[in-house]
Parts: sequence; C-alpha cells; structure tokens
Amino acid sequence: MPTAKRPRGSRAAAPDAPVARVVSAAATGANPPMADLHRHLAQLADTSLTGRRLPESDLEELRRLAATAAGRGTALRCVVAEYLASACDVWADLVASGRAREPGDVIEVASALIGAIGEATVALTEGYETAHRAAIRGEEAMRREFVDDLLDGRTDLGRLAERAERFGLRLVGPHSVAVARAAEPFGAGDDSTRYVEEALTSRFPAKDVLITTKDGLLVCVSPGAVPDVPDIFATAVRTAVNEQCRTAVSRPRPGASGIVRCYQEARSTLDLAALLGLSRRLVHASDLLVFQVLGRDRAAITDLVATVLGGLGTARGGPKVLLETLTAYFSSGCQNTTTARRLGVSVRTVTYRLTRIEQLTGHDPTDPEQRYILQTAALGARLLDWPNHPLQSAE
Repeated sequence: MPTAKRPRGSRAAAPDAPVARVVSAAATGANPPMADLHRHLAQLADTSLTGRRLPESDLEELRRLAATAAGRGTALRCVVAEYLASACDVWADLVASGRAREPGDVIEVASALIGAIGEATVALTEGYETAHRAAIRGEEAMRREFVDDLLDGRTDLGRLAERAERFGLRLVGPHSVAVARAAEPFGAGDDSTRYVEEALTSRFPAKDVLITTKDGLLVCVSPGAVPDVPDIFATAVRTAVNEQCRTAVSRPRPGASGIVRCYQEARSTLDLAALLGLSRRLVHASDLLVFQVLGRDRAAITDLVATVLGGLGTARGGPKVLLETLTAYFSSGCQNTTTARRLGVSVRTVTYRLTRIEQLTGHDPTDPEQRYILQTAALGARLLDWPNHPLQSAE
C-alpha cells in the first residue's frame, strides 16, 4: 500500500528522536563554552518545523553563551563555526527523519531554519562583541589607573612594579620621560596617539616604551639605555600632528620614583621652553639646568635683574632693544660681527649699543669678569619675561 503524503504545511510541533540525538551530541561536545547549546538546538528544530521565530529569551541565552566564550578567550570564528556545524546537524536530522522530505516542505522548513540560524548568529555576534568591548574598556581603565599612579607616584612602589609587568613595562634601571604638547590636546585612542604608538612599537620592543596621555600631553616612558627613543618619539609626534610642536625630555633616573621625577622635570622643561620662546622643537632638560637653578629662587633672580639691568629702563625706547642685543651678543660667542648678522644691523650699531649698555648698567659686556654678571641677569630676564612683564619685588 503506497504511503500517504503528508499535507504541505502540516509540521510537527517538536523534534523527534533523531533530532534529540543531535541535541544530545551537542550537549556532550568537546568545546565547553558551547556545550549549553542543547536547549537552543531543540528550540531551533521546533522553530524550523512550526515556522515561529526564536523567542527573545533564547536569543538572550545565546548572547550570554557567546559572552562566556569571549571571556574564556575563544575566538568568535570558532563560536560561530561550532554553532553552524550544530545547526547543520539539526537540518540533516530533519531530512533523515522525514520531516522535510517533500519539495514544498523542504522549502518551508529550510526557509524557517535559515531565518532562525541568521537570528541566532547575530545574537552570538552581539554577545561576543559586547563582552569584548567591555573587556577592552576594563583594560583601558586599568591601564589609565596604572599610568596615573606611575606618573603621580600615588601608590606603593613595589606593587607598582608588579602592575607594570602586566603592561609590558619593566621598571628596573633608569628611565627617561618625554612629553609633547600640540595645539590640540592629545587623547587616549585618537589618531595622533595611535600613530605615535605604532611608530614606536614597530621599532622598539613593547617593554621598552610606554606611550600614554595625561592632561592633554603625549607621554613616552623609555629606558635610559635606549637613548634613541626620545628623538624618534619627537619625530613621530611632528608627523602625526602635521604642525610645529614641542617635545621635552627629562634626564634618566632609576626606579618607579625616578619616573615620577622624570615626568615632573619633562613637564617643567616643556613649560620653561615655552616661556623662554625657544625655537628648538626638542628640548632636553639638561640644556635648561641653568634656568632651573635660577628659577628656584625667584626673589633672588628678580633682585639681580632689577639691580643689574634696571638702568636699561631709562634708555630711549625702553630696555627691550638693548636687552635683545645683549642676549644675541652672548649667544654668538661675544662676536660683534656675528651679533650684527643675527640682529640684521651694522657692526657699528652693535658696538654703540654695547657701549650704551655699559653706561646704563655699570657693567662692561666685553670684560670677562663683568660678562658673567650681565649674562646671568639676561638669563633671569628671559625667565621672568622682563620687560614684557614688570618685576615683582619680593619685599
């Protein structure tokens, strides 16, 4: 007797024994993160036979499974591949069981199954990506906390060294710190920061450089034994921002506490270079030590400038021209011809101004014994930005 055909559209409401075998095999699979798929596969088989969409609770469970797999380090492609393999087994079992044998039924069941698999795959991807983003944000927060503690010296140094290992930085030996400032503040993860970080890590091991941002500055911590890092860092910064910017480099110091001092020195050097109007784009703290010394006793340097250079204020047109001549004279090695070339005036004009400076200050710039007093006072004037700003007496 011929077997009666099942009417199209008359699907069973639940999977039969062969489908159950597929579900059972998935539940005992070798990959633990996806071993809980058995309930979903039963739901998938039911959905393909009834035409109903996957319930939201089932999709949410898939998101949770994918997030768990992400937390265990399973690659997304492995999660999706295993799921699709299990879904293929469900389809093969549906065909073998006779649930999808007639052409019309095959089309309807296949369409429902593909739709459900698509929804499930999207849910798996969403869960995985959400967990991945959360992990990245957590890592970034931990890194930011570490950087703040490292540069501010706010935590136990021994514990700080342990945390540094997590981010590939070894605090053994001396380190130097370079800081860069541009017109637009640097931010963590922006294009300029990523460019500089990639430029440095492509040339040096990760343990040799730490690129980070703080207070709008771009910061580079590197071992003192790798002296090329600051120069390459400064070059990468100029390329990244495509503008004239200034970088300051500290002197090397040992240990975690040394990094704190290096960072503070680099920042103060950057500010001092801006105050002095230095044209150099890369400034080393060691080159400005004399200004650091002068700046530590502001009252004393103010008195020195007022006492030695105060008489220049009586010159016609003010002290600015004579002070600029004095600074250019010292910068050119006390050579009248070189000074004249720098200032764009004649040698005779330079000679006249130097004579006028001696008359107003009582100190002869051409006399070696008096030259040092004038030069120190001129440096102090640059540090105090005099005569653009009036001298403030300490009394």
